[in-house]
Amino acid sequence: MKDKNIARLRRARKTRIRIAGQGKPRLCVFRSGRHIYAQIIDDAKGRVLTQASSVEKETRSVHGLGNDVAAAAAIGERVAQKALAIGIKEVAFDRSGYRYHGRVKALAEAAREGGLSF
Repeated sequence: MKDKNIARLRRARKTRIRIAGQGKPRLCVFRSGRHIYAQIIDDAKGRVLTQASSVEKETRSVHGLGNDVAAAAAIGERVAQKALAIGIKEVAFDRSGYRYHGRVKALAEAAREGGLSF
């Protein structure tokens, strides 16, 4: 299990190096066994601009735990709404070394449908 996580972090590091040169904020995804988190980060300033997660009270009341595709899609829509509210329309997608499949894919597609472009 440890080797699997180390390999994921290595993939994530390579992706972040490639994304860093684009000059756009990045939509970073983290998934655990129980929840999914999404943050929009400005790497130039080193600040989180907005975030959404399945731990939030509004999301938990509707979807329960965030370990399914429906909850991930809700988080994607929510982070897109928050980003558009602060004027962010274009981001770079950072999947943090996870495969573009399942919950990560659902979050990304919902964020695109919510108005973000990447």
